[in-house]
Amino acid sequence: MKIYFAGSIRGGRQDAELYLRIIKQLQAYGTVLTEHVGAKTLEECEKHMTEKEIHDRDMTWLNDCDVLVAEVTQPSLGVGYEIGRAITLNKRILCMFRPDSGKSLSAMIAGAVNGSSSFVVKNYKEEDVQSILKAFLN
Repeated sequence: MKIYFAGSIRGGRQDAELYLRIIKQLQAYGTVLTEHVGAKTLEECEKHMTEKEIHDRDMTWLNDCDVLVAEVTQPSLGVGYEIGRAITLNKRILCMFRPDSGKSLSAMIAGAVNGSSSFVVKNYKEEDVQSILKAFLN
C-alpha cells in the first residue's frame, strides 16, 4: 500500500515529532511516500527546491497513493489543499484531529464525512492512533 501522510509544514511545525511517530506506525501498513513530513530538518531538505518542484513532486505522490492520512489539528492551507485534491482523485481519506488541543476543526473537514469508508474523520489522543490506523487501513 502507498500512503500519503499530510501534516502541517508552513502552517506550523509544532507537531513534527507527533507526525514522525504516526509515520512510523503507518510504515507497518505500506510505504509512506511523504515520510519527510515528520523530519525535523524538513525545511533544510526542501530549501534547494522551488515551490513548483515541491508542488509537482507532492501531486505525483498524491496521484500514486492508495490512501491519504492527514493529521489536521494544526491548521494548514497545504493540508486542506491536499485533502481537496485527494477527494477529486477518489482516494480514501482519514483525517485525525486532537480535540484536547484547544483548536477547532474546520467545518470543511468535519462536514465532508460522507458516511462511507472513503472519507473518515476521527477525534483522537495519541494512544488511539494504532487502533484508528488498523481500523482504517485493514
